[in-house]
Amino acid sequence: MSKPKIRELLNESSCSHNSTKKAACNAPTPGATTGGCAFEGAQISLFPYADAAHLVHGPTTCLATSWETRATKTSWAGRDLTQMGFTTDISLNDVIFSGEKKLLDAIDYIMAFYTPEAVFVYATCVTALIGDDLDQVCKQAAEKHGVPMVPVHAAGFVGSKNLGSRLGGEAALRSLIGTREPETTTPFDINLIGEYNVTGDMWQYSHLLDELGIRILSTLSGDGRVADIRTAHRAKLNVIVCAKSLVSLTRKMEEQFGIPSVSLSFYGKRDTSNGLLAIAEGLGDADLIDRTRKLIAREEAKLEEKLIPYKKVFAGKKAVLNTGGNKSWSIASALQDLGIEVVATAVKKATEDDREKAREYLGENGVLMMNPGIEQAKLIDERGAHLLLAGGRSLYTAIKTGIAFADVNQEKKKSYGGYDGLLNLAEDLKNALENPVFKLAARRAPWEK
Repeated sequence: MSKPKIRELLNESSCSHNSTKKAACNAPTPGATTGGCAFEGAQISLFPYADAAHLVHGPTTCLATSWETRATKTSWAGRDLTQMGFTTDISLNDVIFSGEKKLLDAIDYIMAFYTPEAVFVYATCVTALIGDDLDQVCKQAAEKHGVPMVPVHAAGFVGSKNLGSRLGGEAALRSLIGTREPETTTPFDINLIGEYNVTGDMWQYSHLLDELGIRILSTLSGDGRVADIRTAHRAKLNVIVCAKSLVSLTRKMEEQFGIPSVSLSFYGKRDTSNGLLAIAEGLGDADLIDRTRKLIAREEAKLEEKLIPYKKVFAGKKAVLNTGGNKSWSIASALQDLGIEVVATAVKKATEDDREKAREYLGENGVLMMNPGIEQAKLIDERGAHLLLAGGRSLYTAIKTGIAFADVNQEKKKSYGGYDGLLNLAEDLKNALENPVFKLAARRAPWEK
């Protein structure tokens, strides 16, 4: 059986706050779907595999609300299947008589016309409630077609987006990881876990790893390949890139395969440098650590020289940050590297570890917003903020308060990862601050004065 035990995932033993919490991490709140459900979280974790088909076993609306929400770039030379939306389009008739036959037919169709390396089959609220047996259907289809069929048991009602990401990791561990041997191995093989390559973030630092001789054996799942994640059990180190929701996966890989892990971020100068060094130290090679320190010194010197004109623009500027999860502190770190004071950050969707990090970066005077929709406008006025960095829905708050705005959520168009990504962020923030539209739009009409 590939069904994960939800209670175990909610009470993750490797979570440093688990023993002190009265309630389980990511426990579902009945009726609360704001911020994404478990199904959406599972898709976020697995969707960047462009050589796999992603089949949503449920109503068309489940596919429509989750498909193509992130610019997860890929270098896959074949047909990019993330551009295809596959669903069984469950109807009332299927609810009554079961949708399993429809699911088998859908898999046959996909294999006949698209020949993917694997098929991820996502349960949804409807098909989980009617009891369709994804495990049995996927087993039959795998035997018939000879490629992995991965059941993803992440019906939306089981919990939050964070829990769904965890369930996506569980599906990869149970059905893919350890099912294939790599052609070659090196002493410096790593897995990138929780890196989705949104707008090409991974490509901002992967060339530095290549220069150091560190090989990315597999990713879960940015610019990933199904064949590579199947060999992930032979890596020497798991690197969790921000996504703390996948600590369950890395803990189980350490228990099953003896692979240690490190958690880090590649946003901003400090965190990129610390991340590169953490990987080198995790691999435990003295020469590699020495070469990494030299590379960091070189890259930081180049970056600081390019940032000189930007830091003059940012002197004395304050920002409010309203985003989710790890970005509540990782983007804050990048802003501080630019000389911008972060006076508040939203932590409603963050884990306890993320909140602790956010407090560390913002200091005692920084505000951790639990209800940003209500708090952010008030804090902008109270703290005299000049910038609001958030998702598109917060643009109107910036317009009404007359301050500059930048979109740093998953809909962003540029990469802000690594050293070069910090330059992209600096350029966008400079343009936002110098754009007169925000102050002009906030002016009252002459007859209102």
